[in-house]
Amino acid sequence: MTEAAASSPPSPSARSGGRVCVIGAGSSGITALKTLAERGIDVVCFERGSGIGGNWRFRNDNGMSSAYASLHINTSKERMAYADYPMPRDFPDYPHHSQILSYFEEYVDHFGVRDRIRFGTTVRDVEPVDDDRWRVTVAPTDQDAAGDDGAKSDAATSEVFDAVLVANGHHWSPRLPELDGSFDGEMLHSHDYKTPDAFAGRRVMVMGIGNSAVDIASELSRVAARTVLSTRRSAHILPKYALGRPIDHFTSPSSSRLPLKLQELGFKIMLAIARGPQQRFGVRRPDHGLLQAHPTISAELLNLVGHGKIAMKPDVQRLDGDGVRFVDGSREALDALVLATGYRIRFPFLDETVLQVANNDVQLYRHVAHPRRPNLYFIGLVQPLGAIMPLAEAQSKWVAALLCGEATLPSPTEMESAIQADRATMRRRYVTSDRHTIQVDFYPYLRQLDREMAAA
Repeated sequence: MTEAAASSPPSPSARSGGRVCVIGAGSSGITALKTLAERGIDVVCFERGSGIGGNWRFRNDNGMSSAYASLHINTSKERMAYADYPMPRDFPDYPHHSQILSYFEEYVDHFGVRDRIRFGTTVRDVEPVDDDRWRVTVAPTDQDAAGDDGAKSDAATSEVFDAVLVANGHHWSPRLPELDGSFDGEMLHSHDYKTPDAFAGRRVMVMGIGNSAVDIASELSRVAARTVLSTRRSAHILPKYALGRPIDHFTSPSSSRLPLKLQELGFKIMLAIARGPQQRFGVRRPDHGLLQAHPTISAELLNLVGHGKIAMKPDVQRLDGDGVRFVDGSREALDALVLATGYRIRFPFLDETVLQVANNDVQLYRHVAHPRRPNLYFIGLVQPLGAIMPLAEAQSKWVAALLCGEATLPSPTEMESAIQADRATMRRRYVTSDRHTIQVDFYPYLRQLDREMAAA
């Protein structure tokens, strides 16, 4: 097949019986499903669990939710909402996860797409059939686990689709650090943390300083005998509010067009007024710029450190029996470790010959389109300075335009060149880390997708 042919996948409606499938009914999958359905595309969604919501369904029976009982969003409701379905006005600025789930439930029912979701269905394999179609093999989730003899149920069925949209999320497969030594106490990843009850009266350390890490450490500090927070490079801690407004209300499409240094200066001035130097509280200043890493948003951490409720420690040198030794030579005796060390990007249903993922690096055009596999798209596989949901919605609109023949992709070679250029831009901008491999800037990325929509 020529590059020109590869750049223009046929519309599903152009084929007799043409169909599209979406994998996952989380926040990205449901907007992909809704967007394609309203364009008249014959689309079905496969969801491993018994309900929608993905990461936002507490104790989701699909086994993939990392939500803890006290979780609230750390972007404001206005910035998280889908463009054509605002969150209820009576929601607080930062809703609880149960409210977010209710919003998703209402979204699905309002747009009438729930009956297109096949719940309790695990996707086992997605493999190419020919130049632009895909065979998707699924099985009932409750029959998909291996039995006593190690063999999986043979209740699997396969269907051929004209396009596949992968929306299985990237916060479900824990990334565990390689640590020297051994630890005698309890050790778990933050993915498995749900409530603080089991840690009451114990000495606990949280490893990491992302949003989940500081949320969990703040909650533990109320019940634990001692709470320690270990961080390798520290982070810029942003308050949830500044001057009485949610912190993300200080960004806008127009401000995002300013030079990066000027944007950073504006944030520095605002933070100087809102909270002063974070090292004054006991959280060291990171060695990277304010906009060179994903920020951590917390209304509690600095006060709790300042009150002595959370002890800050540098990176771990080694596990040491009933405690941990740190790179500064100090040691803490501990009963439990919570590893808030991020997630691995994984697609268990895709063979490495279809897509390779190395060190969380996924090479996709605009983080959506596979440059060499027509009609394979990824929705929500980004890490923005802001909420994923509006970006997933915009990605879905672009894919719908591609499938309906209203937009076209560049040639595979051109897409691969653009991927390398985008990666180089992000490497210059952000600290080198597995966390930043799918990083995008919210408003510039939306503008980039708008330009792709116009590429006919």
